[in-house]
Amino acid sequence: MPEYNLNFSSHSLDETGSFKLLELPPELNSIVESALNQSENYTFTVKGNSSEDAVLCTKDKTYSMRSVGLSNSVLIITGSTVENKIEIHDQVSEIIELMPAVPKLHKLRSLLRGMEYGEDEETQQSRTREKAFTLNDAKSVIQASDEELSNGLKQQRILVIDGELRPISSSYLSHILELILNLLISMSIPHSAASVDDITSVLADEYEISRSVSAQVMSWFGDIHEGTWNMNVISVTKEIGLGILRESKHNPIEKQAFLERWKSHMGDTFLSSVSLKTLSGNFLETSKFGDNTSFVSYFPSSALPIDPAARFTDLFITRSRWKGDDIAPFLADIAVNSKERDKLLLKYCRAITDPQGIWYTARTQYNG
Repeated sequence: MPEYNLNFSSHSLDETGSFKLLELPPELNSIVESALNQSENYTFTVKGNSSEDAVLCTKDKTYSMRSVGLSNSVLIITGSTVENKIEIHDQVSEIIELMPAVPKLHKLRSLLRGMEYGEDEETQQSRTREKAFTLNDAKSVIQASDEELSNGLKQQRILVIDGELRPISSSYLSHILELILNLLISMSIPHSAASVDDITSVLADEYEISRSVSAQVMSWFGDIHEGTWNMNVISVTKEIGLGILRESKHNPIEKQAFLERWKSHMGDTFLSSVSLKTLSGNFLETSKFGDNTSFVSYFPSSALPIDPAARFTDLFITRSRWKGDDIAPFLADIAVNSKERDKLLLKYCRAITDPQGIWYTARTQYNG
C-alpha cells in the first residue's frame, strides 16, 4: 500500500470555510457522471435571496438545500506536484443534502400584480411600461428551473410580450377561447388539426386580438407542430368552466344551473367534456341542511398560502373536516408527490373513519 505525506496547503488559512460538499441524489449523480464521461458542461444554479432558503436548480427540477452535520470531519485534499505528497486545504463538518422540492412559483402573482393584459390594453400599456417585469427577471428571482418556470407561466396564464411578463385577465382569456371554439365550428375546422395562422389571422382581422397573444393562448391549450394546433379539449373546457365559476366566489351557484351554463358555452361538439372533476382544487360543493340541492363556489388552491401550516389552517377554517379525495387537490401544489402529500396529512391532520369513509380533521383546533 503506497504511503503519502500529508501537508497543509500554504493557502489553507485563506481557504478555511471556502469549501462546501453537496450530496447528490442518484438522478443528479447520473447526470454529472454522464456529462463528465462525454466531456460536456452541465450547470447547476443556486437561487434565493437573503430572506429565502436557497434551492438548487437543474434544467428541469428544483431541489431544497439542507445542511446536515457529520459525526466525523472530512478533509478536503488534493494531489501535489511532489510525488506521494497530499495537500490539506480545509476540513468540513457538514454536508448539503439535496431533496426534490416544489418550484416556488407563487411569487409571480405578487410580482405581476397590476400588470394584467386585457381588452383595454391600450389604456394599460403606458402604465405597465413604468413597471415592467421581464422573463429574464423571473429567471433570476423565481426559485424554479427554466423548464418549471416555463410550465408555470403556462399554468398561470402569463403572456410573454416583447420580453415582458403579462398575466392575461381571466375574462379576456375566456373570451378568446370562446371565439376560437366558435371559429372551429363555423369554419368546419377539426380541433385536432387546426391551422394556427388561419385562426390567429381571423382573430386579428375581425376581433383585433394580437397574433402573438392568440398564438400563445393556443399553445397553452394544446400542442402546436409545424403550424398545426391539436387542441386539448379538457384544458379548454376547464378554463371556460373556471371563468364561469369565478363569478360565484362570494355567491355560491346552484350546481345544476352552473353545469347547464357551462355546457351552453361549450356547444354541442364539446358537451361530453363538461365535468366537475376537471375543476378539482378550484371549488367547494355545499348543500343546505334538509335540502338535497347542491351549490358550488369558487375556491382556488392557488389563492391559499404556500406554507403548509398556513395552508391547513385555511382549509380547516373553511371546513372542519375533509374527505381524502376532496382535500388532496388542494395540496397538489405544495407536495412533490403523493408520498410527500401523505406526510403532510400525517403531520397536520387526524384521520377519522366512519361509515362514509376516512375523514381528516385538524390536529389543532381553529375558531372560524
